[in-house]
Amino acid sequence: MSSFGEFAGVIGRDWSDSTPWWPRVVKPADDAPNVLLIVLDDVGFAQLGCYGSDISTPVIDGLANEGLRLANFHTTALCSPTRSCLLTGRNHHNNGMGRIADLAMGYPGYCGEIPKENGFLSEILAAQGYAALAVGKWHLTPEDETSMAAPRWTWPLGRGFQRWYGFHGGETHQFVPSLYHDNHAVTPPKTIEEGYHLSADLADQAIHYIGDLRAVDVDQPFFMYFCTGACHSPHHAPREWIERYGGQFDQGWDAWRERTFARQLDMGLLPAGTALSERPPWVPSWADLEPEDQRVAARFMECFAAFLSYTDAQIGRLLDFLAATGDLDNTLVILVSDNGASSEGGKAGSINDARLANFDPSTAAELRQRIDELGGPGAHNNYPWGWTMAGNTPFKRWKREVHEGGVADPCIVHWPARLGAAAGGIRRQFTHAIDVLPTVLELIGIEAPDEIAHVTQRPIDGTSFAYLLGVDGTSAPGQHVTQYFEMFGSRAIVHDGWKAVTFKPMAPMYDDGLSVDAPFDDDVWELYHVAEDLSETVDLAQSEPARLAEMIELWWQEAAHNQVLPIDNRILHAFLNPKPDRRRPRNRFIYYPNGSPVPETVAVDTRNRSHTICVSVSIPPGLVPEGTLLAQGSGLGGWSFHILDGRLRYVHNLYAKERYLINSETVIGPGEHELAFVYERTGEHTGTARLLCDDVVVGHGVIPRFTPQAFNYHGAGISCAYELGPAVGEGYMAPFAFNAVLHRAVVDVFERPAVDHEARFTAIMAEQ
Repeated sequence: MSSFGEFAGVIGRDWSDSTPWWPRVVKPADDAPNVLLIVLDDVGFAQLGCYGSDISTPVIDGLANEGLRLANFHTTALCSPTRSCLLTGRNHHNNGMGRIADLAMGYPGYCGEIPKENGFLSEILAAQGYAALAVGKWHLTPEDETSMAAPRWTWPLGRGFQRWYGFHGGETHQFVPSLYHDNHAVTPPKTIEEGYHLSADLADQAIHYIGDLRAVDVDQPFFMYFCTGACHSPHHAPREWIERYGGQFDQGWDAWRERTFARQLDMGLLPAGTALSERPPWVPSWADLEPEDQRVAARFMECFAAFLSYTDAQIGRLLDFLAATGDLDNTLVILVSDNGASSEGGKAGSINDARLANFDPSTAAELRQRIDELGGPGAHNNYPWGWTMAGNTPFKRWKREVHEGGVADPCIVHWPARLGAAAGGIRRQFTHAIDVLPTVLELIGIEAPDEIAHVTQRPIDGTSFAYLLGVDGTSAPGQHVTQYFEMFGSRAIVHDGWKAVTFKPMAPMYDDGLSVDAPFDDDVWELYHVAEDLSETVDLAQSEPARLAEMIELWWQEAAHNQVLPIDNRILHAFLNPKPDRRRPRNRFIYYPNGSPVPETVAVDTRNRSHTICVSVSIPPGLVPEGTLLAQGSGLGGWSFHILDGRLRYVHNLYAKERYLINSETVIGPGEHELAFVYERTGEHTGTARLLCDDVVVGHGVIPRFTPQAFNYHGAGISCAYELGPAVGEGYMAPFAFNAVLHRAVVDVFERPAVDHEARFTAIMAEQ
């Protein structure tokens, strides 16, 4: 049967004895609401104004005041897994997203690709006549499938969305992001100097998409999946927004946490009798910091707050546009965060997250010296974990772990046409990210389909919380009774007001197969009556051993049912045992001018190995050549082979800590030339370098420290004849496009890559 359907007309020999027929046009109900799902990133339970914070979020607070706040909403503790739950209504392991998409393993619960059996909300609503639009972060596609040579079935347009503008991966530079539009890579529409920031750009695109729809159809409802970069690192914000917070956090995280907890109690967000969890011993007290370090730590938080407030204002622009089009009153808005506040900045904070992967964390002295760079394009800043702890008030622990600090998150529901007298309420019944999809379907009046595109669908795991939206929702018994949690070996189970939980440190696995940490059976479980002790402060494991044993057994049952097994807390294993690569091994890579950036995972690997870069160019008479030949990364880390003022140069940017310049004084004249960079490895992550023009050495030097692990963490890959930016080197500005003719760039690599994943993991865990 064709897409035209089962033809019900009459086909004769010509038109005179034929009857035309058209399939029924699927249309939503006349009063069907629009759906706007807003997903914040790494925003903890206590970081929005309406959840107790003193950070200014008036737009989001307005949604809460006119809507409902869920005070017992939960996620998976990590971004890709939670996003998979929101869009499918299935548990993250059932989605193959037991971890982030980039850490896939060869097990069904960890494969990094959501199966077609788990249909997306976009696929369901598009089939019902909705326009399905995605804007912002995706991170549901493994990094090695984000290049222009990759299949697209895991991209937004492969899962029911009709338009997408945003970025792959967990994070991106907020001033110069790695952007995609539908199925191809694009560059930002403005420069840093022109005032570009990703949060504003995403709002612009969302407004543009809805404007395009309303220009053609004033009635068609839409589903918009709007995912900000805020507040994942880097905490970038316009300088004037950062300055608004000058001095606000000078009293430190301990005092901030106490004040926030008091506000949470006053606003009724927490049940009476809730206790504030203790500051863990590995988080220093604010009073123990030196005054200079207190100032640095406060500045980190000023940048985070500015990032969140600026993004709040951009969400306001989108909502104002919906009001102007007449859509806002009948738009179901659900705003969530994807996990608890992040501790990935480490004990003192990070000026560049790639530093941790390269086992070279920032020192206190360096942070003091570079404090004015925080929040700007030359930093990839992430605050210290004292602010993480405070951001998850009143809970313990944080993102990537399954105590409440990692999995308890804000959730706001706003729908003026429906809520009525219930507006402004708080609901304390247990809910989870998997409940969002069935809630949306119930509120619209759509049944979950048994089949999508001829694929039989897996049952929905979530439970609708539509029953909470009425005025009697406060006293209604909770309907989501049991929920398991697992992330990197940390496990928990919630059942009927009780929670059993165990923390498992992440650990590598050596090649001999011996784990460095204790067996899972030796893990110590805690037990909390969370119906009365939401912040997990009174461990009842010793006094209730029988109940704890029952809860642990229930966890194993849920784990078996939801593809959680085998439990695995190894990160290193994913690096040492990557999924099969369809590409054949090679030592030569060829890049052509002005192509899309090539992600680091599928680009040539020059780390810790000898290699050459040879670029063929044609220089016309009378032109002083200038511009990028081949580059990888950005001002936050990478390398650039280019011509400046007619002279050949190579810059190695060691994660924005140091730059090593190999320079030539020879001006490249007109004609056909072969320009080369030759790196000879002389030791671990060190070597000598030469610049050549037509086989003649025109420059040489030493690169004492070649980047050992990750060049950067924001998606800036290899680009030919331009740089994505910010500029890798100094003395020029990106994109620094080559001004003559570049035919191709050839990179030849020698020796086997020797990236020390074990050292990388050890360094990361030392900071975490």
